[in-house]
Amino acid sequence: MTDKRITLAWTGASGAPYGLRLLECLLAADYEVFLLISSAARVVLATEHGLKLPSGPDAAKAALVEHLHVDSSKLTVCGKEDWFSPVASGSAAPKKMIVCPCSTGSLAAIAHGMSDNLLERAADVVLKERGQLLLVVRETPLSTLHLENMTKLSRMGATIMPAAPGFYHQPTSIDDLVDFMVARVLDHLGLEQQLVPRWGYDHRN
Repeated sequence: MTDKRITLAWTGASGAPYGLRLLECLLAADYEVFLLISSAARVVLATEHGLKLPSGPDAAKAALVEHLHVDSSKLTVCGKEDWFSPVASGSAAPKKMIVCPCSTGSLAAIAHGMSDNLLERAADVVLKERGQLLLVVRETPLSTLHLENMTKLSRMGATIMPAAPGFYHQPTSIDDLVDFMVARVLDHLGLEQQLVPRWGYDHRN
């Protein structure tokens, strides 16, 4: 039941294109996606991508489906206090969750089990159920507090993936840099991806 179900969360960190591209790829891979969007994430999405999402979950879903040209049947947009959503309970939540991009504020809340909104609760559920939690943190420089929170979550089993794209694939556009990070996330989920060639495979004799 849970093999093709996943929770994706967008926070107010810079990096909205990462989240959009990841959503597109997960839906293309036939995942059922539960999408959580913070209020700050909506502001960042409008600022960085020019996409203004309506506040209502159903209207936001319709806007995303139209923008990305994806199948709507596998996407559920949850309200930030939708406590009856499957992601709020260990008995029903997907075993995999990605926070992309992840702000250091959300990082701190997750590290300390705050659970003040559905996004934080969903991450708490994945941790307590020993699922797979990936945090694509975007901030620079990193304070000692940020690093301590990352270390704490890493010890709990979360995977910390700073939004730090590489350049060995010789990117020529911002989309290439976005795809690098999304490809690394897909790799950690065990999904086949053709976004970025793997190191060494294009350099064999």
